[in-house]
Amino acid sequence: MKVYLTAIIKSKPEYQEAVKTQLLQMVQQSRQEAACLQYDLHQENTDENIFTFHEIWENAEGLAQHDQQPYIQSFVGIIPVMLQEPPVIYRGKLL
Repeated sequence: MKVYLTAIIKSKPEYQEAVKTQLLQMVQQSRQEAACLQYDLHQENTDENIFTFHEIWENAEGLAQHDQQPYIQSFVGIIPVMLQEPPVIYRGKLL
């Protein structure tokens, strides 16, 4: 069953460009994963510290493998330093 995921990431203002660079690298690498059907990154117009991912994964196993990738683990490492708060992640279903 496909997994639909939305993740909201809020960078600290002083780290906005560094976070954006890392997120863009995650897009490139994630789109190469076999289970990745969609991996889009958006940046808010009114608050450029807010980024939103819209993702579709082939299945839960593919998403679990994604979460173990070195570039995802690298991102997890910056959360306490560069983000205002932990990412908010929503898993949904297509209606």
